Amino acid sequence: MGKLAFALVFTPLLAQAQPGILEPRSTSAPQSSAVPRQNSSPDRSVDYLADGLKALDAKQPAAAEPLLRKAVEADPASVEASFSLALVLGMEGKDVDAIPAYQKVLELRPELYEANLNLGIVLLRDRQPADALVVLKTAADLKPGEFRPQLLLGNALYDTGDYEQAESQFRKAFQLDPKSAPAELALARSLLKQSKLAEAAERYRAAIALDPASKNSLIELGAEYDRLGRTTEAIAIFREFPANEAVSTRLTQLLLDSDNAAAAIPALEAAVKRSPTTKNRLTLADAYKQAGAHAKVLEQIQLAAAADPGNFDVRMAYGRLLRDDHKSSEAIAEFQAASQLQPDSAPALNELAGALILTGRFDEGLAALDRVHVLGKEIPGNIYLRAITLDKLHRTQPALDAYRQFLAVSAGKSPNEEFLARQRARIIGKELGK
Repeated sequence: MGKLAFALVFTPLLAQAQPGILEPRSTSAPQSSAVPRQNSSPDRSVDYLADGLKALDAKQPAAAEPLLRKAVEADPASVEASFSLALVLGMEGKDVDAIPAYQKVLELRPELYEANLNLGIVLLRDRQPADALVVLKTAADLKPGEFRPQLLLGNALYDTGDYEQAESQFRKAFQLDPKSAPAELALARSLLKQSKLAEAAERYRAAIALDPASKNSLIELGAEYDRLGRTTEAIAIFREFPANEAVSTRLTQLLLDSDNAAAAIPALEAAVKRSPTTKNRLTLADAYKQAGAHAKVLEQIQLAAAADPGNFDVRMAYGRLLRDDHKSSEAIAEFQAASQLQPDSAPALNELAGALILTGRFDEGLAALDRVHVLGKEIPGNIYLRAITLDKLHRTQPALDAYRQFLAVSAGKSPNEEFLARQRARIIGKELGK
């Protein structure tokens, strides 16, 4: 089960005064009637047991352990000594030792409720739910009117993946204690695992009403809605957790995917203010783009590029925005930076060549196209751009060769450019007498 349920379940193991858990005999109180003393026990066993219990009363389990081990060695048939040792081992978190210690107690007295219950708790804590099922079933049968063994048995069923039986068991526990938030929450989770979402939603809300501190558990329901593509329900739940960064991030993405950028922008702006990372700025820029706020898109990309100058994708994005804003000089600087970051990038060289040629820097543009050619990544568009650039420079023979090359490789894929290329090739050919 979830962390909340486990925290509640394991607390009694720490020898606190909780109902339903057998505690060792206190030296200052009469012996528990649940574990009678053995009159035939050797005298030394009684001394070790008494000393061990004194240490336990003083909340010194480390001191109690060796004494109780000696008590068990002196009188292996003593249920009280064996149980007390098992309890101390559990208190110390020595589950590997506590498990066989409790098993020994059950060999001596199989129907001892407290030993069955505590062993089940330790096994659950040790991620052995299948083994825990056996002893917790015994504990639940021994005290069918007790809340705790019913809840624990439900936990074991849940952890073995038997969600239907877990649901039934949690309903029993809840009937015994209708004000138990852990039982209500456990029932909600078992319903969620079975895709019974309508009742699961009711139970999650009821658990939160009983214990407002468990509200974060509602994120589980939102995540399941999200997984199933029930975006409206997921968004509604995720909106309830504005302070949860992970949830807010997912919420904004769902809003963006739903073409609701305007609703996502406030959360994204807050995220950038809280953590101005490149990722957060780019996400905010996407939202601004959807909302048609071009100036704010440019601002965020510019800030991202300034803060993360080694990011190739950001430099390319910023360069394209500048190009589209007809800020060619600034765009060229970004594309040059991008091509330096990734010298083998044909897209960066193509953007650089286009921007250079657009501003009349023809030879530099041709040089960028030459680099694409050397990389073996030339496409028909590169050849056409080379042809018209050479044509502008009145380098007629190279221009004619480029036009003819373009027509050969384009083969009908770019009809408009091919029409212009044929016209210019024919004119240049006449001029050259070819």
